[in-house]
Amino acid sequence: MSAPDSPAAGPSGGTFARQHLIDPEVCIRCNTCESTCPVHAVTHDGRNYVVKFDVCNGCGACIPPCPTGAIDHWHDVPQADPYTLEQQFAWDVLPAALALTNVSVTPIPSEIRELTEAASAGQGGTAGAPWSAEMPCVNLYTPANPAVAKVTGNYRLTDESASADIRHLVLDFGSASFPVLEGQTLGVLVAGTDAQGRPHHPRLYSVASPRDGERAGYNNVALTIKRVTADHQGAPVRGVASNYLCDLRIGDTVRVVGPYGAAFLMPNHAGSSLLMVCTGTGSAPMRAMTERRRRRMALREGGGLMLFFGARAAGKLPDCGPLRKLPGEFIDVNLAYSRIPGAPKRYVQDLIREQAGKVVRMLEDENCFVYVCGLKAMEQGVLEAFSDVCRGHDLDWAAIKAQMLAKNRLHIETY
Repeated sequence: MSAPDSPAAGPSGGTFARQHLIDPEVCIRCNTCESTCPVHAVTHDGRNYVVKFDVCNGCGACIPPCPTGAIDHWHDVPQADPYTLEQQFAWDVLPAALALTNVSVTPIPSEIRELTEAASAGQGGTAGAPWSAEMPCVNLYTPANPAVAKVTGNYRLTDESASADIRHLVLDFGSASFPVLEGQTLGVLVAGTDAQGRPHHPRLYSVASPRDGERAGYNNVALTIKRVTADHQGAPVRGVASNYLCDLRIGDTVRVVGPYGAAFLMPNHAGSSLLMVCTGTGSAPMRAMTERRRRRMALREGGGLMLFFGARAAGKLPDCGPLRKLPGEFIDVNLAYSRIPGAPKRYVQDLIREQAGKVVRMLEDENCFVYVCGLKAMEQGVLEAFSDVCRGHDLDWAAIKAQMLAKNRLHIETY
């Protein structure tokens, strides 16, 4: 069902209000808006993400994290008759904005406007891009006009005996321009339709290769894909996109949209350091950033790399072999395994506490940028570990965190 038609000329008279809406054509259903909304105004069904008119206070906290800009839409609507959730759930496109004449529109209160502006500037709990980051390209390809890439590699990264089937997928764009930076994401359009008989929405994946391609100088990208056969609670479920991608053969083609993301980017200036924390396929952007730095080692630009990487066991850790081959003077790798028979469970936050001295120095260093990526469940533990190591050195983590966000040094992307 398309959006309802709007009148050619708007009504006159009456009181109107500004309603926050999400563009269903651009939205990639990544759940970022719902997970970041402080007042729980965003919800979704099996089709669309929508905003509750009577709950949203216009704070703007959801705007900076949105990778596509779909969240940043505001329509003037009758105060007593806004678009309902049921109407929003049925949209395929946004309705046209009303043309209003001789009406009063309830303005956004000044204090809410200030919060919105602060959020857009990276002060609303989410950091913007580092000051020296390359300017990213976003939204070059849409579901209506996707890029077509050919599969040139599909390799299993985890042991055959491991229950987790994690794959390294290489997509070649041929003559199509698809520029991506480390930390950006792309969307994959899965063939077929959903339960409502509509085309599947794009599934979002972080790019695992540096900006000059998985193979330097080639127009290709790499993805890290885990085959989903169960949900987070262990109940059997077949991931539509993950199984589609894992089953692709060399020579198959894939429809791709994006790229997306303008904040979770690496710094470009010499002397900048990276502190990276990830679990599972959250390693994809860390791999891209690490490989970017590895290829530039001969330039001796300075700046250190430190990685905390968690998995259940070594055989379930993507890129475990290549990571172990990187020299210690290039990157400080800390691997945490939580399911080793006969050994205590160790998580990334445990290793952060063990490396407290070095971690604190990096948190205080204005040239160090911190990246956290993985399942949502890891986020609290990592932040608590940062708090603990700061407390152990007579530092206030809350103050340091606020300063890092203000200077776009703390980047968290959990799902």
